[in-house]
Amino acid sequence: MEFPSLSDIKRAHTRINKYIYNTQIMTSSTINEIVGGEVFFKCENFQKVGAFKMRGATNVIMSYRPEERLNGFATHSSGNHAQAVAKAAADAGVKAYIVMPSNAPQVKVDAVKGYGAEVTICEPTEEARAEACKKVIERTGAIQVHPYHDARIIAGQATAAKEFIEEQPELDFMITPVGGGGLAAGSALTLGHVSPTTKMILAEPEAVNDTYKSFKSGKLEGVKDPKSIADGLLVSVGELNFAIIKEYVHDIYCVSEQEIVDAMRLVWERMKIVIEPSSAVAVAALIKHKEVFAGKKTGIIITGGNVQLNELPF
Repeated sequence: MEFPSLSDIKRAHTRINKYIYNTQIMTSSTINEIVGGEVFFKCENFQKVGAFKMRGATNVIMSYRPEERLNGFATHSSGNHAQAVAKAAADAGVKAYIVMPSNAPQVKVDAVKGYGAEVTICEPTEEARAEACKKVIERTGAIQVHPYHDARIIAGQATAAKEFIEEQPELDFMITPVGGGGLAAGSALTLGHVSPTTKMILAEPEAVNDTYKSFKSGKLEGVKDPKSIADGLLVSVGELNFAIIKEYVHDIYCVSEQEIVDAMRLVWERMKIVIEPSSAVAVAALIKHKEVFAGKKTGIIITGGNVQLNELPF
C-alpha cells in the first residue's frame, strides 16, 4: 500500500482550493487556563457542508475528467461524508447517490437531499451500508467515493493539517478524532512530511476504540456493535489509514461518553461555536490528559458542526 506523498497532498490542495474554505483558527483563554498551555482550534465546523469531509470528497471527484464523471458518484455515510460527496458532485455538475443508515441524524439526511442527492436508507451496519451502496452502483454506473480507505481521500483531508501547520508552525502537538481514519492518517502524514517534531495524537470514544486497540496490538481489531454519541466515528479504521497511523501517530487517547458531552458543552459555552460530538472527542482528550499538554502549544482540528439541535445531550 502506497502512502500519499507530500506532492500528492500539495496537488490535492491546489485541486480543491476554489471549492473549500481555508478555515479560521481560534483560541480560548478559558481552555488555555484549564490546560495550562496554548491551544489552537482549526475550525472545520465552518467548512463548506460544516465538516472537513468536503476536502477529501472534492479531491476525489475533481480528480476525474468531466467525461468520466457523467454517471455521478456514490457513497455510504452516516452524514458528513455524505454531505461532502453530494456537494462536491453538485459542484462538478453531476448526480450523487448516497446510502445512509437509518440512525443517521435527520439534520444530515436533510442536508444531503438539499444538495440534490438521491438518498437510500439502510440498516445501521457497515455490511448493510456496503451492500446497499454496491446495488446503487450496479444500477447507476456511479463511481464510488469511499469515506476513508482511499489515498486521494487521505490526501484531501491532509490539507486541513497543511493549512494549520503553515499558520501555526510551532505546534508541539496536534489532536484529531479518529473514525475511519481519513483525517487522522492525512494529518499524521502531513506532520511527518513538514513538521516531524509535532507529535500527532488521536482521540477516540471508549465505546468505539478499535483504532486504540489496533494501535496497541499492531493489527486491525474491530468493535462489535459500536454505540457512541460521536456518530461520525462509528466506523472501523481503514487498512491503508491504519498503516499510516501505525507509522506516524505518537499516541491514542480514549474518552468516555460523559467526557465527550462535557467537552462539547464547554466549547459551546466558552467559545460560542457549534461543534458536533465527534469534534468534542479531541477536546475531551486534551482536557483528560491536560498534564501532557501543559506548557505546550497544541492544535486541535474541530472536525464538524452538524448537530441535531432538538437532541442536544445537555
